[in-house]
Amino acid sequence: MTLRIARAAGLAALPLLLLAGCTSTEVISRAPGRVRTVPARTAPVVVPTPAQRISQPKYGATVVVEKGNTVYHLATTNGITPLDLALWNDIPPPYIIHPGQRLRLYPSNARTPPPPPVQRPVASVPSATRPAPVSAPPTNGNLAWRWPTDGQVLSTYLAGEPTRQGLDIGGTSGQPVRAASDGVVVYSGAGLVGYGELVIIKHSNEWLTAYGHNRKRLVTEGQKVVAGQQIAEMGRTAAPRDMLHFEIRYDGKPVDPMQYLPAK
Repeated sequence: MTLRIARAAGLAALPLLLLAGCTSTEVISRAPGRVRTVPARTAPVVVPTPAQRISQPKYGATVVVEKGNTVYHLATTNGITPLDLALWNDIPPPYIIHPGQRLRLYPSNARTPPPPPVQRPVASVPSATRPAPVSAPPTNGNLAWRWPTDGQVLSTYLAGEPTRQGLDIGGTSGQPVRAASDGVVVYSGAGLVGYGELVIIKHSNEWLTAYGHNRKRLVTEGQKVVAGQQIAEMGRTAAPRDMLHFEIRYDGKPVDPMQYLPAK
């Protein structure tokens, strides 16, 4: 699940690119964030971040790359984020895809959902007595987690909400951003819309963490890091204020970081 950004020749100052299937390139622009009014005396204060879409996996479906296609184009036209499409297909840096290549539109370890069971008549049960299904979070895989930075939690994870796929932690410009656990840096760049200067660390075959909106990245792809090691400086790239956007992903899907980080 490694990610990397290629620079167009002679244009080093331009935003980083996702490469096309052959030789063409496409610049990914940064969309402005949405602004929401926060009522007075409301806690916690939620600071909006640029919208980040939620992928809609198409289980069992694939797409064949045609000439001129890019990761960004194929992802967005199929209702998937470029980050997820790259993760699901293990597209190596620098995002080069080739005509004729077949890409999955769903996680690699996912299977086509089985057909629904035949419904048989059952005795009516009052809704109040029916137990609500509980989805247990995945175990931490024996990883030791720690907070990636100090500061107030401005926004928490909310399942199904595009702008709340992790934690937003407020702070000051240049404040240290640290690895939440041991791992290997698999992405360090600014080519994914809405995340600004972004670092992604792979901790195991299932677990990843993402660190967005940094002012400066201090690690490179392929570099090994240990828990607590500084990997970036806090900033406000693609964000309305200095903050860290932090995600924990299991099998490519975001989970609630508060389920794994130690209590403050």
